Amino acid sequence: MEQPLRRLKSELIIRALGEAARRWTLPQFAPRAEITPAIAERLGYTTPVVSHALDRLFASITREALEAVIINELGSLRILDGFAPRNGRPPAYARGAENVLIISGDTTIGVAIPSMLFALCAEANVLVKDRSDHLIAAFARTLIEEESALAHTLRVRTWENHEASHDAIARADLVVAFGRDETMRDIRSHCKAGARFLPFGHRTSIGYIAREALASASAAHDLARAAALDALLYDGEGCLSPHALFVERGGLVAPEAFAATFARACDDVSTTFPALVNEPTPPVASYRNRMRFRADALGLGGVHPGTNGPHLIVFDPPREEPPPLLPRTVGVYPIDSPETMLAYVREHRLPLEAIGAAPNPREELLDAFIATGAPRITSLGRMQDPPLTGNHGGYERITPFVRFIYRDDEHV
Repeated sequence: MEQPLRRLKSELIIRALGEAARRWTLPQFAPRAEITPAIAERLGYTTPVVSHALDRLFASITREALEAVIINELGSLRILDGFAPRNGRPPAYARGAENVLIISGDTTIGVAIPSMLFALCAEANVLVKDRSDHLIAAFARTLIEEESALAHTLRVRTWENHEASHDAIARADLVVAFGRDETMRDIRSHCKAGARFLPFGHRTSIGYIAREALASASAAHDLARAAALDALLYDGEGCLSPHALFVERGGLVAPEAFAATFARACDDVSTTFPALVNEPTPPVASYRNRMRFRADALGLGGVHPGTNGPHLIVFDPPREEPPPLLPRTVGVYPIDSPETMLAYVREHRLPLEAIGAAPNPREELLDAFIATGAPRITSLGRMQDPPLTGNHGGYERITPFVRFIYRDDEHV
């Protein structure tokens, strides 16, 4: 028997998803207010950080954004409801996968929600593995309040038992997973033959400050504050958190001076988005001490520990080492050209998700950014605010959740 969701027009499903998200943009909305402390406790974030994350997540989910992605990727909304004409191709029906499994990541707040929504737009049967804060389960209840038919196609579960996890993976036609690289390898090994697998494993991000963007102390201050927001949000734990800033020489503000400005900006941002604990973690303290000894004994680089939080900014860290992938820790690398940045990324095989820079980078920079393999290029200050209409991980948004059935009538 056909599941009830497929009897609805796609416009009605999309409208319900957008309205549910709109309700979650309100801090006073009871389910959101109730779940916020649980998210903060699980991740060790302060309430302002969690609230900021929820604001950005749900504000990006609108009916207009969902429709824009679907029309761009599939050609029309009609194709989700039945056979629809396509320009230069046979008519087709984009039918949702029978069994979709989405496995949430450990750190990024609500990272699985966009995938869940596009799977529902495709009218697929969806099982989501939630985390212990039960954010997705709470949001799912709001979705079902908006459209009761979703209760027949959306399930949210938590499990720690490996056997239950592997059984769910083995039954899925499509698995979307967020987590560590070793977790991705384990999940892939349990997928059934023919299943599609979309892995979102470990990635990081970087920032780039071009010399022309450092035309004044005021411009440097604005860029430093934007970069500080990107670096300190979520304690630098997500794939969109920059752990390296490459600063070109030749601007009015020298890279070393920019590093000091950036450190002060981090102190300011920490007032709005403080860390839960005001002391650096042992790995951060160890790295700080090592870099301080290097600066004092060898005269190499410099260290700017936070005066208003546990963040750490290191100027000119060792180039033979990858960037410090530690909480609230950023290396500032003085360079002469984008080729130096690109060589560093390639040498350390950095898996990049995003590059943040000043708006309208020169063509030479844009070419270097593309060559890094990062799927997203954005403005500093916007790195932690990806649009729903973007391509997270370089993937399309709804296409992975459908299978095309086409009618080749003239040849039948």
